[in-house]
Amino acid sequence: MTIRFVWSVYETIRVRVFIYNLSAERLWDTEKPIPSIQIATNINVLGMNKKREDLLEVPFVFTVNYTPAVAQISLKGRAHVMGSKSELKKIHGEYTEKHIPPSIVIQHISNVGILESVIITRTLNVPPPIPLPKIPLVEKRKPSEPTYRA
Repeated sequence: MTIRFVWSVYETIRVRVFIYNLSAERLWDTEKPIPSIQIATNINVLGMNKKREDLLEVPFVFTVNYTPAVAQISLKGRAHVMGSKSELKKIHGEYTEKHIPPSIVIQHISNVGILESVIITRTLNVPPPIPLPKIPLVEKRKPSEPTYRA
């Protein structure tokens, strides 16, 4: 998946996210109804490696955990960050100083991780890691009496 962004801090950065390992497990018995749950997603960036002058590689682990333990999903992969030499040098320098990857990289990893997790949750028959919209129930009203009768 290639997404091109024009961002105020960087001129043009391209981020491609690759999933290399996928692990998912349903821990809750299929005969029991799923209780009220909390879902936590976590992204661990394992480093930032300079592959070429125009390419940075960012290995990561994306996990989805359910409380109580209904299911567990883990995605391992790499994000390739491409752009100009000066932009990549700036990104790599900031990462080596602060160990905080740029938000554009985290956003791309998050987008792909959540998308893949939603597909997996359908297979496992568990709730997806995104909040579903709440539709309020509308009570039926009695038709009001007409104000004018002929």
